[in-house]
Amino acid sequence: MSQTRESVHDPFKLSKIFVFSNDKNCDCLTTSLKGVVLVFLIASISLVLYSTFAGQTRWFSCPECHNPSRNIAQICEYRDFSGENLGPTNISHLVFGIGGSTKTWKDRKHYSDLWWQPNTTRGFVWLDQKPDPDSLWSGNSPPYRVSSDWTRFKYVSSQSAVRISRIVLDTFQVGLPNVRWFVMGDDDTVFFTDNLVSVLARYDHRQMYYIGGNSESVEQDVMHSYGMAFGGGGFAISYPLAEELVKVFDGCLNRYYKFYGSDQRVWACVGELGVSLTKERGFHQIDIRGDPYGLLAAHPVAPLVSLHHLDYVKPLFPNQTQHESLRTLIQAYQVDPAQTSQQCFCHYQKLKWSVSISWGYTVQIYRSLLMAKDLATPLQTFKTWRSWSNGPFTFNTRPVSPDPCQRPIIFHLDSVKENGHGETLTSYKKYVVEPEKKCNKADYARAVAVERIIVSALKMDPEEWKKAPRRQCCEVSSLKNGSLKMKIRSCNRWETVSN
Repeated sequence: MSQTRESVHDPFKLSKIFVFSNDKNCDCLTTSLKGVVLVFLIASISLVLYSTFAGQTRWFSCPECHNPSRNIAQICEYRDFSGENLGPTNISHLVFGIGGSTKTWKDRKHYSDLWWQPNTTRGFVWLDQKPDPDSLWSGNSPPYRVSSDWTRFKYVSSQSAVRISRIVLDTFQVGLPNVRWFVMGDDDTVFFTDNLVSVLARYDHRQMYYIGGNSESVEQDVMHSYGMAFGGGGFAISYPLAEELVKVFDGCLNRYYKFYGSDQRVWACVGELGVSLTKERGFHQIDIRGDPYGLLAAHPVAPLVSLHHLDYVKPLFPNQTQHESLRTLIQAYQVDPAQTSQQCFCHYQKLKWSVSISWGYTVQIYRSLLMAKDLATPLQTFKTWRSWSNGPFTFNTRPVSPDPCQRPIIFHLDSVKENGHGETLTSYKKYVVEPEKKCNKADYARAVAVERIIVSALKMDPEEWKKAPRRQCCEVSSLKNGSLKMKIRSCNRWETVSN
């Protein structure tokens, strides 16, 4: 017993027995450790390779993604779950649903023909019935389809409003492939499709979006809703929202049978899905009367997306029909879509003038130094839609002065061309109207002597619309022989209109 106790209390002997008593046990332990290290190395290499090539996920915070708080498997760069790179939105991802009728199409088709691009744009004009077989359907027009199953719904004011509201459903059920957005409009809506794509490309089409604009006249917004996209100006519904909407739409229509318009019905049913309007300032219902000049001469800093109700306002350009006016504007738009109607302004300190440019449309010369907030405020050359009143509107306006010396000298687009190296030259010719009163001040005479304004500008990159909006700046290059040359450019650091 004493020998046993002694051997147990000798620590060196115990270690020797445990460690060196069996060489085979040692070999097994070493082999096991090597195996663990090998497995760890293989797992590490696999994780690195997966992170490199599995582009559809990011395993850590992704600041460029829509929701940076989702750190695990954050989906970025518009990739679907299969890893396919979806790429940016383009015109092929849009499908248009145009509300028309056999009665109105004949007199309004020229509007759609201005912007529709056969084999490029996709969509349909939805009619109440088949057109007369003797009437030829233009190859420049959208193809037509006949609205389905719309006479069975209750209504109070207009049965056609029921039909037009269901164009969302009819267009979805056609089942065209690779659709991201359904765009609704009227047969007298003019879309500027490149700018529409620029707007929609800023949004994640995999989310439920309802995008459009309000009426310009407060009385219309109060009557219908500030939260509603007015249909004539056009609105866009993302595919996921359309997919949900068509499931509930017919039942929803009967709940809102007392509503007046088709767009009001769509808004109400979209609201039942918990989706509200995302407003974009480039959709123009044109719920105004009179001359739209002031509105377009001071366009907001947003892409020009649409124009509507053009039969109810004066032509955009003097001495032209409305159709000719639109062709003139579209001629500029085709050269530089993103810059069309974008306003910039500057001071000509030498002569104490203010100059406002709405690219591709008009230039104004004021013979005084106006503040930026005044130059950016539209001249009220129009009245409200329903009551023909002087307001209110959903934006600020400034009155046209009765004093001819305070009114701008107006120039309208005369020509546009590309000058190479991504530069454009637009020429604006003075529009002369014999006023009731004339300004006899000497300094006014020098401004009146300008007959033409020539503006050079670099083409605007549509990617600029993905940045924080900012007006461009301008400067006077020269003034001689009745011609004022100007340049539009990016603003310098610290630059303001007054320096």
